[in-house]
Amino acid sequence: MHQSTQVLLLVSWCLMSNILAGPTSRALLGHSFNKRSFFNLECKGVYDKSIFAKLDRICEDCYNLFREPQLHSQCRKNCFTTDYFKGCLEVLLLEDEMEKIQTWIKQLHGAESGV
Repeated sequence: MHQSTQVLLLVSWCLMSNILAGPTSRALLGHSFNKRSFFNLECKGVYDKSIFAKLDRICEDCYNLFREPQLHSQCRKNCFTTDYFKGCLEVLLLEDEMEKIQTWIKQLHGAESGV
């Protein structure tokens, strides 16, 4: 099975499990755009608060779509270079902005992102 298909299936599974779990099990996300958060995500490039916020917004929008807290953290993991982040780009129909997003990730990550 293609890796992006697996991520989309996982995202779909997260949605279904969240619907079945109900509102009492949903956790609230705290968002921080400080340098500590930047380094905690294993970003080793140049910190830019506005770029960091834009990439985090992609993960937040994906979270808001599926309401699965683990999805948000997995999307941000390794400085926005995971398959979850790629899956969120696909689900949010942001693939047309891929070149710009890759440039942002490269700046924060400090290397080619592979996204």
